[in-house]
Amino acid sequence: MNTLRAAVLIPCLNEERAIRAIVEGALHYTPHVIVVDDGSSDGTIAALAGLPIQLIRHERPGGKGNALRAGFRRALELDVDGVLTMDGDGQHWFGDIPRILQVAAGLPGHIVVGARLIGRECQPRIRRIANDIADWGIAWAVGQRLVDSQSGQRWYPREVVALAVDVAPQGFVFEADILIEAARRLGTRVAAVPIQVRYAGEFRRSHFKPLRDFCRITSHVFGRVVEVGSVVRTYRIARTTPIQVIDPDGSTARMPPAAGATERA
Repeated sequence: MNTLRAAVLIPCLNEERAIRAIVEGALHYTPHVIVVDDGSSDGTIAALAGLPIQLIRHERPGGKGNALRAGFRRALELDVDGVLTMDGDGQHWFGDIPRILQVAAGLPGHIVVGARLIGRECQPRIRRIANDIADWGIAWAVGQRLVDSQSGQRWYPREVVALAVDVAPQGFVFEADILIEAARRLGTRVAAVPIQVRYAGEFRRSHFKPLRDFCRITSHVFGRVVEVGSVVRTYRIARTTPIQVIDPDGSTARMPPAAGATERA
């Protein structure tokens, strides 16, 4: 049993088909479930009727970064040790919540990412390639190797949540910037828990646009690398500092210290 007091934060936009099951599942593990509706125009709000959650509603879509920041601010008002984020489209399974929290409890101060490694061959090829390149680039800026840096299912310790509310919200870039800022300002390390890849036809298409958002993330992260100064030195640090990949029963593997971006532990 983990001992962490967690809030679960679920940003959503037009998720009427998936959102209720996700929220009901999260409520099995914590009474602190925060849903941020980012201006939905479908039946998302109606689907949440009667659930004991904290609901934040935006009149119009403001992007995932804005939605997450609003939820983080609310979470800081609660007596919790941190926040576990999940997307509202059904890609993340609430059954992974205790697995991620178990690892987080054993690694105080770490960000713990639910890394989509199980059944990864089912992931659309363009998304897989984009994720691999993003892992490589964001790792360069963070200073350690990463796996599935684009996953939205993550544990953030409270000190990182407090930092994140001041990070500029820039859509999907926001989550990369949290990793970078936490590493640079707090010395935060990142660990990963393997989770199942879930791309089911009954869920709506992802709001992530591989080409557009990948280009935005790549150009932004490149600027974050350059601003440090020594790009060669930071690259060497990133490629030789492994990430811990910890499976559900607690065994640990490390990424090899000097391998290509597509290798996995």
